Amino acid sequence: MPQPDPRTVLLVLFDDVQSLDVTGPLEVFAGAERLAPGSYRLVTASLDGGPVRTSSGLTLVPDLALTAAPDPHTLLVPGGEGTRRPDPALTAWLRARGPGATRLVSVCTGALLVAAAGLLDGRRATTHWAYCERLAREHPAVTVEPEPIYVRDGHVATSAGVTSGIDLALALVEDDLDREVALTVARHLVVFLRRPGNQAQFSVQLSAQTASREPLREVQRWITDYPDADLSVEALAARARLSPRHFARAFTAETGTTPGRYVDRVRLEHARRLLEDTSASVEEVARAGGYGTPEAMRRAFLKALGTAPSEYRRRFHPVLPR
Repeated sequence: MPQPDPRTVLLVLFDDVQSLDVTGPLEVFAGAERLAPGSYRLVTASLDGGPVRTSSGLTLVPDLALTAAPDPHTLLVPGGEGTRRPDPALTAWLRARGPGATRLVSVCTGALLVAAAGLLDGRRATTHWAYCERLAREHPAVTVEPEPIYVRDGHVATSAGVTSGIDLALALVEDDLDREVALTVARHLVVFLRRPGNQAQFSVQLSAQTASREPLREVQRWITDYPDADLSVEALAARARLSPRHFARAFTAETGTTPGRYVDRVRLEHARRLLEDTSASVEEVARAGGYGTPEAMRRAFLKALGTAPSEYRRRFHPVLPR
């Protein structure tokens, strides 16, 4: 029986590209090819076929010029400083050749290039959290989702900052081949099989603003340190020595989120970390996370992540190399 042709993965190179946006996914696909020979053909190309210098100073030598590149199965557009002012020639090439790809993928701010070529119009997409606002402002036809580490909309997939390109590449390998190949690649790279696409790009403590007043900052620290405590507005207001109404108003004004939502996100993050990093039972995690019962935690996980705690652990508990 004849073997199917390998999937051509074409990685676009340009000056001031982020090196990890290129090498991270490249290592994933190369690892899959070593495990399942004939699965992928990896090709790198720049506009003129000449070397490019990454934003960290590393020089990358492409295989050929984009004009000579084969029709790709997967067209991968990395990010980096070179996406801030898209090269018109590169944008034109993407506009012409992008629609012919079976799968169009961007990593980090590569989404800015893909959007400039009009290939994200009418689609959901993400990019590095620091550039989501710009992507939405400059390309109003794109529905920007700032939270997830990657978003898949039909044959188009976009990912957030740098390492999320590895997560997305592992998910694509799992789709193309099987879970075992993706898991083996992840083991060799010493990473999770893959983080869920809807996992937040950064922690609650980073995404929320830090309150300017010390009583409110102390409350934020208390929530993080004791997610299983009584974290009702009344209890938190008492810690801040404010009335519940004044506390709720001040907390929202200074952190950009309500006390209830902040508590929900801290508890979810705490529970996720326990499921990922420990062997504690779901019941124990529920108590430690302040949910009280496994069912309450299950409802929170389904609402926020679209998966139950037991399934989350099965997928994302790290498997150590043997």
